[in-house]
Amino acid sequence: MGTVNMPTPVAVAIAALVLLAGYLLGVVAGPDGPERTTGTVDSFDASSNLLCLSGDSVAALEESDLDVADEQGDDDVLCGRWERSAGSERPETGDEFRFVVVRTTQAPEDEATDDPEESSGRVLIYGAVVD
Repeated sequence: MGTVNMPTPVAVAIAALVLLAGYLLGVVAGPDGPERTTGTVDSFDASSNLLCLSGDSVAALEESDLDVADEQGDDDVLCGRWERSAGSERPETGDEFRFVVVRTTQAPEDEATDDPEESSGRVLIYGAVVD
């Protein structure tokens, strides 16, 4: 039995098809990535890191089962403490902002009270201005 010599362009094309098929299988059958939510900066207070966002994505979050009611109690605006990495661009009113929201179950120790209703946690917003 002899060996089959395949021309190089054919071998490269077959390898490319195999890689493409693997990628497509991974995208279709693989785990879902985190949903990236984008909102519009409504306001930002640099002294307290209080960030308020608005937009359709914010309204959809507040209607979901995630229980991310904001600290200000406004239905159309989500406000919370912006947790940012060093060197992050400061948001300004009107900027597009990609974010993830986390609602803590307990208030920080410096804000804790004996009343369980008052120390119900806080909203943390992780994200950055979209370039």
